[in-house]
Amino acid sequence: MITSTTDPQPADFADVRATNLAVVLRSVREHAPCSRADIAASTGLNKATVSSLVADLIDRRLVRETGLTENRVGRPATMLVLDGSPYAAIGVEINVDYVTAVAVDLSGERLLSWRRSFPGATTTAAQAVATVAAIVRRVVNRMAKEERQVLGLAVGVPGLVGADGTVRIAPNLGWRDADLCGDLTKALRDPGFPVQVDNDANLAALAEHRFGPLAGTANLVYLTGEIGVGAGIVLDGRLRRGGQGYGGEIGHIQLDPLGAECRCGRLGCLEAVAGIGAVLEHAALSPAEVEIELDEVVRLARAADSRTLSTLATVGHNLGKGVAMIANLLNPEVVILGGYYVPLAPWLLPAVEAELRGRTIAPDAGGCQVVASTLGYGAAALGGAARVLDSVDSGRLPRIS
Repeated sequence: MITSTTDPQPADFADVRATNLAVVLRSVREHAPCSRADIAASTGLNKATVSSLVADLIDRRLVRETGLTENRVGRPATMLVLDGSPYAAIGVEINVDYVTAVAVDLSGERLLSWRRSFPGATTTAAQAVATVAAIVRRVVNRMAKEERQVLGLAVGVPGLVGADGTVRIAPNLGWRDADLCGDLTKALRDPGFPVQVDNDANLAALAEHRFGPLAGTANLVYLTGEIGVGAGIVLDGRLRRGGQGYGGEIGHIQLDPLGAECRCGRLGCLEAVAGIGAVLEHAALSPAEVEIELDEVVRLARAADSRTLSTLATVGHNLGKGVAMIANLLNPEVVILGGYYVPLAPWLLPAVEAELRGRTIAPDAGGCQVVASTLGYGAAALGGAARVLDSVDSGRLPRIS
């Protein structure tokens, strides 16, 4: 990619070609099946340049020809679609009670999805690195058996992650200044593909923007519904991380100065009064087995248990206050509730929407809707894979073997 740090710098031929290859690849992704003439028309590149770039992408097995179409004026055209069959992108999510790994091909088709329990609250960063490295090695070995080249790995963590992949603080994991990216690269013995680390909410937002039912929505916010609550923010079609990458920590906005203590050490944070921990605490259930306990919450809610319904209404109203802040500040088209919020959505959404309507100054809540995610508990891992694919779309293409 062409980059500039101070004064404009001249780009060499390789820079320009890499940029144009990425442009053509994105065009095929967005418009396939399409012809070379279609690509030239949509990108503004001339036909000779497009033909050369397409030949390069075919050599790299990123694009393939899929036959002729006659449903057009003039001569039949050879159509192009994404290939990517020799490649895989890997995403991993580390959370308080589980680790998820996902691998996808270039088109986003899932090649595998693994999930295992993980005692994150009592595990050190070094132990987590060993666990994740073992899982990634298994995924890489599986991909090797399928003769796929791994394009990259991105790992999601519930905490503040710097641009260098250092986890500055992850309150629910008990980590501070953990060089997760560097340590994981070492544990994988310099694997030959890039390793990235990002906040879990950021990656989940990328997954929704690329693969979800509202894919392509220019302005969306994803709220993690785990033990912690974080926000992944997409504005004008781009993920927004803030100045140092620490944006989106809505879970630590204080709603009640006299409220419950949060794991960050403060009182009345949104996470403390509207996170899944608050649901389980009010329901007198243990957070040790979150999914088992949530199944019980759902069972009681369906049975119209008054205490459970009251708890969910309270949590929903608190969550709605946070959503209204997001709507007033960012004016997203949609706020997506993810993670453990999903099974509770039928009871949370009415209260969330009531608070959103009552606390948003713009008419009709500024056009914001609130929905439950359909991507499951692996959204952040899937978003890790999406981040790898984004880097390919941006010009980091695999070499011709």
